[in-house]
Order: sequence, then structure tokens, then C-alpha cells
Amino acid sequence: EVHLVESGGGSVQSGGSLRLACRASGFSDSNYCMGWYRTTPGKEREAIAATDTGGMKQYSESVKGRFSISQDNAKNTLYLQMDKLTPEDTGSYYCVAHNNPFHCSHVLVTGRGEMAYWGQGTQVTVSS
Repeated sequence: EVHLVESGGGSVQSGGSLRLACRASGFSDSNYCMGWYRTTPGKEREAIAATDTGGMKQYSESVKGRFSISQDNAKNTLYLQMDKLTPEDTGSYYCVAHNNPFHCSHVLVTGRGEMAYWGQGTQVTVSS
């Protein structure tokens, strides 16, 4: 069974940076994709970044140019580097995964589909 455990959330002032980490375990092979979702006050759940084991990376328009997704396969860990944070980035951030390596980018681009695995979430608070 796949398990995802996030860490690295916290509080920061506007303009600051945070790095989230997601430790993954339980994948049966190397064919999968991972990404990040977030829920922010007053908005629907949003897919914000996706990557796969082939190195594909995609971002939502709301974070493109400020956030960067990366993966350390040796450590089975996914990262989300968040720079130039604003109060609008405040919310709960979730690590997600799917066994279909193309699924994460599909969901991010189309807004359709569900992720198979979710972490417990980590809170990010950005003050003005």
C-alpha cells in the first residue's frame, strides 16, 4: 500500500519561502506520478504541480514561476519549493500520487480525474 507523508509546512511572511517534502513508500514499480494539491480559503481544491519518474513537470498558472517541484528518487521524496509566497497561498497542501504516470499531468491540465493516493496534508500560512 502506498503511503505519503508530508512535512515542511509552517508560517512565513509575504515574500518568503518554504519547502515542503513528501516521503513516499509502497510503490510496486517505478511507473507512477506525483504532485501537489492545495485547498485555500474560499476556493476549490486545486492541483498546483505534477511530476513523473520521467522528469515531466507541470504547474498551475497560480504558482508557475514561483513554485518548483522536484523528486529525489534515491530518498523516495517529493519536494515543493515555494518562493515569493503571498497570503493567497495560505492553505492546506497535500502530496498526491497515482500509478498511471500520465495521470497527474492530465488532472492538472484538464481539471478532471482523481488521484489514487493522498497524504495527510500540511498547513502553510502566509502573513502580510
